Amino acid sequence: MHTYSSYVAPSGRAIVDFVRNHPFAVVATSSDGAPLATHVPIVFPPGAEPGETLVGTRLWGHLGRANEHWRRFAERPDALLVFASSHAYVSPSTYHFSPAVPTLDYATVHLTGRISVIESEEENLAVVERTVEQLEGLRTKRWNPDPSKAVFRKILHGVVSFTIDIDTESAMFKLSQDMPKDVHERVREDLLGGDHRHPDVAELMAQVGVTRPRKAPASGDSEGD
Repeated sequence: MHTYSSYVAPSGRAIVDFVRNHPFAVVATSSDGAPLATHVPIVFPPGAEPGETLVGTRLWGHLGRANEHWRRFAERPDALLVFASSHAYVSPSTYHFSPAVPTLDYATVHLTGRISVIESEEENLAVVERTVEQLEGLRTKRWNPDPSKAVFRKILHGVVSFTIDIDTESAMFKLSQDMPKDVHERVREDLLGGDHRHPDVAELMAQVGVTRPRKAPASGDSEGD
């Protein structure tokens, strides 16, 4: 992924937290023709506590057995994982200067690694249970899965779980952080209460803040999307 110096992640830990908080990714692998891609939940195994990088970390994922993509993993184990926020349109009406151009704010993390299919039924169950645990952990009121554990085991025949050992990471946190502080705040407020709301991007904007304050530009962004 091409990245711009103005929009790097604020820290390695921010990348780790982003992947943890956005546990749904595109998994793409190469083939003889166009790459194959599947949207799947990706979670951290129990006890996995990366520090400032995901490189060297093992992640877990699963997909439906009816999806033939998993059969390619043994032949083509090198994979790309793409995690992303929503894509927030930024209107120049929030800038209060002119001329100006619109843009999009977003965050995304790309990881590469090698996939291995999990053969054990118990490990397969562990991945499914961990996926529920991590996603429920993002909710204020968590659902108790214990009464449904028998159903989990019953559907395992239709699930293929896998591990991904991460080799590389890259990230783009394009969050209007190169705008003046007042502009940055107006953009964030628009994403919280405007016509097209993106609270996830607004929250990331609050975390990153203004990293390179400057005067209002004569026109739009100096670097592209």
